[in-house]
Amino acid sequence: MADNLASFDFGALVAAIRQVDERLAAQASRAVNISLTMRNWLIGAYIAEYELCGADRATYGDSLLTELAKRLTDLRISNSNRRQLYRYLRFYRLYPKIVGILSPQLKELLPAGSLAVEKVGTVSPQLQIPPDKLIHRLSYSHLEFIVDLDDELKRAFYEIECIRGNWSVRELKRQIGSLYYERSGLSTDKEKLAEMVRARADQDEPKLSIRDPYIFEFLGIKPHEVVRESDLEDALLDKLHDFLLELGHGFCFEARQKRILIGDTHGFVDLVFYHRILKCHVLVELKVESFTHENLGQLNTYVNWYRKNMMADGDNPAVGILLCTQKDHALVEYALAGMDNKLFVSKYQLELPKKEEIQRFLEEKMWEVSDGE
Repeated sequence: MADNLASFDFGALVAAIRQVDERLAAQASRAVNISLTMRNWLIGAYIAEYELCGADRATYGDSLLTELAKRLTDLRISNSNRRQLYRYLRFYRLYPKIVGILSPQLKELLPAGSLAVEKVGTVSPQLQIPPDKLIHRLSYSHLEFIVDLDDELKRAFYEIECIRGNWSVRELKRQIGSLYYERSGLSTDKEKLAEMVRARADQDEPKLSIRDPYIFEFLGIKPHEVVRESDLEDALLDKLHDFLLELGHGFCFEARQKRILIGDTHGFVDLVFYHRILKCHVLVELKVESFTHENLGQLNTYVNWYRKNMMADGDNPAVGILLCTQKDHALVEYALAGMDNKLFVSKYQLELPKKEEIQRFLEEKMWEVSDGE
C-alpha cells in the first residue's frame, strides 16, 4: 500500500472497501451455509441411529418422523416438519462420506457408535465430487433439490453442472424442471448444449445467499427483517397493519411475512390476521404495481393452502385481500376462494373494509412514504 499511496485516490478507496465487503460477506455466507448443511446431516445421522438402535423405536414404528416433527415443532426448532426430517435422513444416507470431513468439534456431536460408512454406488469415482468441495460449493438449498432425485447418476450430473456453472438455487431448480439431464443424454453434442445452458444460467451470488429462507430461520432471524420487495412496500405494510387494526372490525394480528411451504416452494404472506367475527383467517398481499392475474393467482394459492392446513373446527375458509397500487391508482380485489355461502359472503362484505376506504388509505400513504414525490 505504501508504494501506491500516490495513486490511492477516492476511487481507489471506494474500490478497496467494496472488495473487502464482498470478500468478507461471501466468507461469512459460506460459513453459515456450511454450518446449516452440517446441522441437517447430523440430524439425519441421529434419526438413522435411532431407527437402528433406539430403545423404544418399536413404539413409534412408521409414525416416528410424524411424532418427531410434532415434538421438534413444539420446541420451535426450525425446518423440522416431517418432510424435512425425511430429507435430512436421506441426505445422511446418500452422503455418508461427509463424516470424513467433520471437525473434531462436530465429531463430538455424532451419535455414539454412528454407522456412517462408505456408500457403495454405481457412479464412476471420476464423477464423484469430494465431500469437502460439495459442501463448500453447494448450499443446503442446492443439496435439497439434488437429494430429492432418485437416480444416482442424475444426482452426480447436477452436482457437477451446478458447481461448473456456479448455478443459483433457482437455476438448479429450473434446469431439473427443464429435464436438462435427460436432454443431455439425448443430445449428440453434449458440450454445445452445456455451453448454451451455462451462457443463460442464473449464477449464484454468495453475498445474497444469506437471504435463503433456511439460512435466516437457522439463524433465528425473523422473515420480515430480510424478505421485502422494496422499502416502499415495507413502509406501506407497516401502516397497513396499523390501519386494519384501528378499523375495529375484529382483526386480530397473527403474522407478518408468514412463511409457508407448498411442495418444494416457499411462499410469504405479507400480513395474516384472524377475524374474530368472521371466524376465519384474512390474508393480505400488497403489490407495489398494477394488478395482474399472477398476483391474484398467488394470493388464491395461499388462501387455498390456509383452508387445507390451518382451518380449525368452527372456522370459515380463509379469505384474501389483494392490494395493488401505482402512483395515482389503487385496485382492490377480494379473493373469495370458492366460498358460496351467501349469508357468509354478505357478512364478509359488511365486516371487511370497503374498497373505497382502502383505496383512499393507499393513495394517502403512498404519498406520505414517497415524500410527496
